Amino acid sequence: MPRLLTLIVHTDPATRDDVRRSLAPADFLQVLGEAASVDEAISLLEHVPYGAVISGLDIEEPGDGFELARKLAGRKNKPAIVYLAEEESRAFEAFELGAMDYILWPCTKERLARTMDKLRQFKAHFKLVPVPEGAPDSSYALERFDEGEQTLQLDLGEEEQDNFLSALRQAWDYTRRVAPVELEKLAVSLEGRTILIPYTKVIFVEAVEDYAYVHTSQEKYLTSYRLKNLEERLKPHRFFRVHRKYLVNLDMVTEIASLPGSNFMLRTAGKTRIELPISRRRINELKQMLGL
Repeated sequence: MPRLLTLIVHTDPATRDDVRRSLAPADFLQVLGEAASVDEAISLLEHVPYGAVISGLDIEEPGDGFELARKLAGRKNKPAIVYLAEEESRAFEAFELGAMDYILWPCTKERLARTMDKLRQFKAHFKLVPVPEGAPDSSYALERFDEGEQTLQLDLGEEEQDNFLSALRQAWDYTRRVAPVELEKLAVSLEGRTILIPYTKVIFVEAVEDYAYVHTSQEKYLTSYRLKNLEERLKPHRFFRVHRKYLVNLDMVTEIASLPGSNFMLRTAGKTRIELPISRRRINELKQMLGL
């Protein structure tokens, strides 16, 4: 399962080490790079699809860490930014710029746990770049890290930095070209267990605020997925967004009915026959897909 690639940005190497050690227990994150300035961070973000950035506030002079949020504003698939600061005075400004969290550092384990919960929820909606099948496990060194090991830090010259960033870009270009084998099952959590539901068993998905219920013929499961993300994932498998709240498995559709007022609905298979509304602007596309 791909993890949320994380970049640590801070001028102080000791603080970066402290942050790295604090993040190590979070198995859904993978720290893959450090930067000492906004410019270094932006260079890395151009070539690596980071999902989270943990940044000090005063990371370069002149200027500050908010410049990072400004430069990332408007980006598609923008990473979550967590700011580390010594005082609370600029928290409002951070959230106004779209920061996910603002922490007084160093912080307690309980406070860090709340930030980890936010990042875990963010990961469920962030478009991760999967590691291609057969690629080396870049997390091996992280998983083997203990107090007896040390990270060697070297200053790179301008030409060496360019070569390093070029190598990163080539590596991630390769990752995008090699399509992973998709497991055609949806992972959902239930009472501390992870259940894998085959796509063919899903009848429809229902949006509820920022969450979604996945309905099968026997059960319905509350998930942290957003309907938009599930639509992108399931559309190649004959799922269709019939309504802003519903995504339906077309192989489960048994009937399309016309209602008064030029409205439409469809019925699905299963022990209990379910009726779902179809929005007017989607009915023609649905008919085309079904060959009607």
